[in-house]
Amino acid sequence: MTSSNGCFTPYVIGIGGTARPNSTSECALIEALRAAERLGARTRLFDGRFISNLPLYVPGRHAQSPEELDYIDSVRACHGIIVSTPGYHGSLSGPVKNVLDLLEDTAKDANPYLDGRSFGCVVTAYGWQACVTTLVSLRMVAHALRAWPTPFGASINTSTPLFDAGGACTDAKVSEHLKLVASQVVEFARWRNSSAGNNPATPPRA
Repeated sequence: MTSSNGCFTPYVIGIGGTARPNSTSECALIEALRAAERLGARTRLFDGRFISNLPLYVPGRHAQSPEELDYIDSVRACHGIIVSTPGYHGSLSGPVKNVLDLLEDTAKDANPYLDGRSFGCVVTAYGWQACVTTLVSLRMVAHALRAWPTPFGASINTSTPLFDAGGACTDAKVSEHLKLVASQVVEFARWRNSSAGNNPATPPRA
């Protein structure tokens, strides 16, 4: 997408959170998307409530809800993605894994899955062990989806409060880490766009 001044505007989507409103993983994702917007990106959030209400992925199922179709179209159109997941028992949460599994519907696209897209990883967990193992798992999923995980992934230990009641980050280091993830996603999207014929995004359905 090109802005009115002729500059490329990356489209970055965020996926994450839990069924609990204002979860730490969702607050972290929103913080990262705001950072991407300050860098000139256009963003869209698929929050915890959205992903928790999606049906389970069923291989070969052709009947899809409007919400699923809208989500898949947004992924097809995006230039980068940021995924924020809590670490449950050493890995991704079920809803986050499920919403990523739905991308199997793009398997036969010209640019399948997340081919050519930057993938920012954000993990929240109550303790560093779960942070580390979940971050590794999330990166493996990104590679399986043919995405480019950013060099830096944000691991957030939630053993102490990090966001206030309004969702603002109260920890300067965590905020900087989320900004770094966002900047690498946006930077990679711009780099890809600068290479002729290498822009993976396709227009969403009207």
